[in-house]
Amino acid sequence: MAKGKGKIVREGLGGSVTHLLHRALQLALDYHAEAAGPASLTQRQFTVLAAAAGADGLTQNDLVRATGIDRSTLADLVARMLSKGLLLRERSATDARANTVRLSEAGRAALDAGAGAAAEADEKVLALMSPKKRDTFLKILAGLAAEADAPAGGKAPPKTSAPKPDKPAVKKKKKVKKPKAAKAPKAEADAAA
Repeated sequence: MAKGKGKIVREGLGGSVTHLLHRALQLALDYHAEAAGPASLTQRQFTVLAAAAGADGLTQNDLVRATGIDRSTLADLVARMLSKGLLLRERSATDARANTVRLSEAGRAALDAGAGAAAEADEKVLALMSPKKRDTFLKILAGLAAEADAPAGGKAPPKTSAPKPDKPAVKKKKKVKKPKAAKAPKAEADAAA
C-alpha cells in the first residue's frame, strides 16, 4: 500500500495538499478578477504581459518556462493577445522556426493599468496571514516554484529569497557598550598586594 494512501478518504479533501493548493489559487484568481473588473486583464494575461515586458523577443517556449502556463493554454492566450494588439509577433533572429513576441504600446499600457489589480490581489491573500506567516508562506511558494522550474530529474535551481512584504519601519535601539574597567598594570597590581 502506498504511503499515506487512504488519508484523503479518511480526512476528506481537507487532507489533500493538491486540492488545498488549487483552492488557494482559485481564491487568489477571484481576488484578482474582483480587483481588475470584468473588462480588464485576467491574472494569466497579466502574467504573460509581465513576462514579455521582462525581456523582449521571448519565444513561446520561453513564455511557458517563465509563466508556468501550459503550452496549449499559452498558445491560445498569445493568439488572443496578438489579435487585441497587446503583443507583437516577429520571426526569431536566432531560430528561423520560432516566433518571438514583445509588448506593443497597448500591451505596455494594459500591463501598467493591470499592475494595481495584481498588487491588490496579492495584498488580500497576504492579509489573511500574520506578518510572520507571510514571510514563511512566500519562502514556501518560492521553493515550490523553484522545484517546478527544475529540469525533469534534476535538482531545483538555487533558491532565491522571496520578496519581503512591506513592513512598518521599526527603529532598533542601539546597544550601548559599557566601558570595561581598566586593568592596572601587573607591576602596580603586584605592588599593591
